[in-house]
Amino acid sequence: MARNLTEAQRKAIQRLAKIELARQSFWDFSKVIAPEFYTDDRPHLRQICESLQALYEGRIVRFPPVKGWTIVESLDDAPQGCEVCKKLIMNIPPQHGKSRSLVNFADWIFGKNPAEKIITASYNDNTAGDFSRYTRDGITVQRNEPDEIVYSDIFPDTKIKEGHGGFEKWALAGQHFSYLGSGVGGGITGKGASILLVDDPLKGAEEAYNEAHLDKIWRWYTGTFLSRVAAKGGEPIEIVNMTRWAKKDLCGRILSGPDATEWYVLKMEAYNEKTDTMLCTDLLNKKRYMFLSNPENMDSAIFRANYHQEPVDIQGRLYQGLKEYTDIPRDEMGYPLFERIINYTDTADEGSDWLCSIAAGVYQGEAWLLDVYYTQAAMETTEPETADFLVRNRVNSCKIESNNGGKGFARNVERLIWDRHQTRSVIIEWFHQSENKIARILTNSGFIVNHIFFPQGWNYKWPEFHRHITEFQKEGKNKFDDCADCLTGICEMVDGGNAFQYGGISM
Repeated sequence: MARNLTEAQRKAIQRLAKIELARQSFWDFSKVIAPEFYTDDRPHLRQICESLQALYEGRIVRFPPVKGWTIVESLDDAPQGCEVCKKLIMNIPPQHGKSRSLVNFADWIFGKNPAEKIITASYNDNTAGDFSRYTRDGITVQRNEPDEIVYSDIFPDTKIKEGHGGFEKWALAGQHFSYLGSGVGGGITGKGASILLVDDPLKGAEEAYNEAHLDKIWRWYTGTFLSRVAAKGGEPIEIVNMTRWAKKDLCGRILSGPDATEWYVLKMEAYNEKTDTMLCTDLLNKKRYMFLSNPENMDSAIFRANYHQEPVDIQGRLYQGLKEYTDIPRDEMGYPLFERIINYTDTADEGSDWLCSIAAGVYQGEAWLLDVYYTQAAMETTEPETADFLVRNRVNSCKIESNNGGKGFARNVERLIWDRHQTRSVIIEWFHQSENKIARILTNSGFIVNHIFFPQGWNYKWPEFHRHITEFQKEGKNKFDDCADCLTGICEMVDGGNAFQYGGISM
């Protein structure tokens, strides 16, 4: 029978199949509505779409006593008694289709159920108005080509109510109210919703690092926005879509609060550092990513927030106002005035730790950082490179922590210095560090800010070291503390080194 079909009939059947798939699947709906953007070679977009559909259909579930959420293919796979997630956080890099997908999602929901009521909030009325207009226009879009599939082909019964063409607030045919877009902080009176959606409540870093502004957003969110539940009652679906900025931003407060476990978090990074792969090379290729990662082109805190969803609380940074130098202390003849050149080396304790080795010149109770070796390389690489590093920087005195294999590391470095350079100019001391690391770091931070100088341009000379130092927090757990620990060791060497408990002198 199929062989007797004309080409026109085949196309008609294919068209009907696409329309039916678009009704059932939000991913297929997005591909039909914007085929040039939603392509199969952009799997992160499919993950966004499928997560949103699973949220709407109640397929993000939790099986007690398991704490984490999981997405099931069908409600038949969710046994009686399982918990159903109603709250979704999306932390996704800019220009990767998250807001566009949410606009499409609102349209798809209205097609599935015109009785739904949606309130969205963005950082101001203009952006909220844009979001609302794009949603409304998606429903009313007209056909440009004869074979084109438009919204009315998929959901012919969903139409904008006559006289409700405004873009901030409007209703669907047969409804009193369907959609409202509002700026964060604005009033939302007299309207209830079955779906509450927050899209990028912060404009940028300036707002994100303003604690008073973050407090204002939180008060509005908990006091105004969450009160907008549809009159029929029931728990609304909540979606928060935003770049992670600060620890006290909206997501940070939600995820540190008593209801944190109620949220399903969809987090995506622009670049996977472990696999050396981009999230989507069409939308952000590695060349552009590396350009943006240069601290000369974008502040490292803003870069990590935008492209890796790593929140930074600038107000909580431990090291603020670090001093920089353009030249080291010199005498009238131009010779360095350093009394000694010191080094402190903290070996990597575990696979995820960093080896940090700092060389610094000391003069009149202050230190000038000369060079930094900061790496996650294996020990067979770091031992010879540390030996070369010490000789190259003309280090006189070197201290290496003997904790967790550091003693063997120190002895091998000592041997390699002689084998590779035939010199005993570097005096290496190994010792057991028994003092509390965080207490040492906090106690010595004032000395570091006031009496240790960093070379101008160190942000791009040692980018990872710079990021881990400048983003180190006074409170809370820091993912990377190796460089702060090592810098503290330099401080102790300059300022007397009372914290050291020496295990022996190896040279």
